Amino acid sequence: MTGLQAACDIAEAVRTRHISAREAVQAALDRIVAANSALNAFVHLDAEAALRAAAAVDERVARGEDPGPLAGVPIGVKDLEDAAGMPTTNGSRAYAGQVAHRDSVQVARLRAAGAIPLGKTNTPEFGYKGFTENQLFGATRNPWNPARTPGGSSGGSAAAVAAGMVPLATGSDGGGSIRIPASFCGIYGIKPTAGRIPMADAHYPHWATHSTRGPLARTVRDAARYLDIAAGPHPDDLHSLDAPSGGFEAAARGGPPRIARIAWSRDLGYAAVVAEVADIAEKAARRLAEALGAELVPADPGFAEPMPAWLTLGAPGDAALVDSLPQAQRELLEPGYLRMSEAGRQFSAVDVANALQARHRVNRTVNRFLEEYTLLLTPTVAAPPFAAEGPPPMVIAGRDVGPAGFIPFTYPFNLTGHPAASLPAGVDGDGMPVGLQVVAPRFADALLLAVSAAYEAACPWEGPPANS
Repeated sequence: MTGLQAACDIAEAVRTRHISAREAVQAALDRIVAANSALNAFVHLDAEAALRAAAAVDERVARGEDPGPLAGVPIGVKDLEDAAGMPTTNGSRAYAGQVAHRDSVQVARLRAAGAIPLGKTNTPEFGYKGFTENQLFGATRNPWNPARTPGGSSGGSAAAVAAGMVPLATGSDGGGSIRIPASFCGIYGIKPTAGRIPMADAHYPHWATHSTRGPLARTVRDAARYLDIAAGPHPDDLHSLDAPSGGFEAAARGGPPRIARIAWSRDLGYAAVVAEVADIAEKAARRLAEALGAELVPADPGFAEPMPAWLTLGAPGDAALVDSLPQAQRELLEPGYLRMSEAGRQFSAVDVANALQARHRVNRTVNRFLEEYTLLLTPTVAAPPFAAEGPPPMVIAGRDVGPAGFIPFTYPFNLTGHPAASLPAGVDGDGMPVGLQVVAPRFADALLLAVSAAYEAACPWEGPPANS
C-alpha cells in the first residue's frame, strides 16, 4: 500500500521514484478487491493491462523521461465512454460484450499524461437516471452506507473515488450526473463549461449539448489537473472550446479570488427540497462566503422550472438511439429507458425550436444574474441518498414530484452550459453526505476551481468513516 490518496501526490511520488507506478497500481487493485464486492463500483477490471502500463511508466522514469502530470495514477473510466481493449456496455444488456478498439478523446488525453485506466465503472443504462442501477450489473452502493445509492449516472466512478479505490475517475453530466453522485458520496465533482472537454466520439451525443464530461475526485487540485489535461478543442466536436491560458491547477492554487457578493438560493424559486438538506447546504454556503470574504445574499435567478425545455432537447436523442438498434437489441432495453425514449417521440421540430428559444432565455437570465452576484450557490440535490435499488423519492417536503424531482438544482445548468461543481457540505442526521452546488459564469471554470479550493482549504473534507 502506498498510503497516498491524492492523484497529484501519487504522480509526484512516481516521478521522483519514491514509489513505482506498479506499486501505485497494485495498491489500487488491492483496494478494489477488498471493497468492490460490497459496492459494485467497478464492473470490469483489466489488471494485467494496467500493470503493463505501469511498467512502461516506470521504464520511462528510469530513463530520466517525464511520463506526464498523472504519472502512474490509477483511474476508473465510466462505462459510457471508450477505453481501448475494455467493454463499453453503456450499462445495457443490449451492449453486453461490446469491446472498444480505441480510447475516447478524454481517456486518450489522460492516458497520454501517464494515467492508468484500471477498468470500467458502473452506470445506469445509457446514463438515463440519477441513481446507478441496471439490469446488466445490478446496483452500485454508497461507501457511506451500502444500503443507499451513490447517485448517478456517474455513480460507479463516485463510489470508487469515495471508497479510496482510485483517486480519480471519469464522469459525464447531462442533468447532474457528476454533481449528484459527488454530493451523495461526499467528494468533489465538477461539470465544466459545455464544450470544455470534447465529446468527439464516433456518434453524436444522444443528449445533444446537455452532456459534459469531467472528473470525480477527492481533491480540487486533482480535478484541476485533470481538466488541464482533458480540456481543449477537437475538430470532431462542433462545440468544443479552446483551453484558457493560465491553467486550471494554477487557478486552484492561486488563493481565494476577490468576490464582493454571491447569491444563495434555497429552492431556485420553484423546487421542493428537504429542509435538513437545505439547512446543511446553507451553512456551507455561509462558510464559503466567509472563506472568500464575500457577502452572501439570498436571491433567485428568476427563471421558471425549465424541465420541459431540457426534456424536449434531450429525450429525442434517446428515441433515435433506440431506433438505431436491431430489434433483438431493443428487446433487451430496460422498460424505464424505453419510456424515456417514447417521451422523445412526442416532440415536433417546432417544439424543439421553442425549447431552444427557452434555453436561450434561461441562459440570458442566468448570465445577467451572475453579472450581479458572480456565483450562485444552491443545494446540489433536493433529498438525501435513497435506497441503492431506487426508486427515487416521489414526495419531497410534502409535495408530489416526478422521478426527476430530486435533481431540480442540477439540470438547469446543463441546459445553459454553465460550469457547476458540488462541494461536500456536511452530513445529515443519518450520517449521509450533503452537497453544496456552486455555479459560475460561462467559461469561468478557473474561477470555479479557485473558489472550490478556497472552500476546501477552509473546510477540509474526509471520506466515509471507514476510509477517513
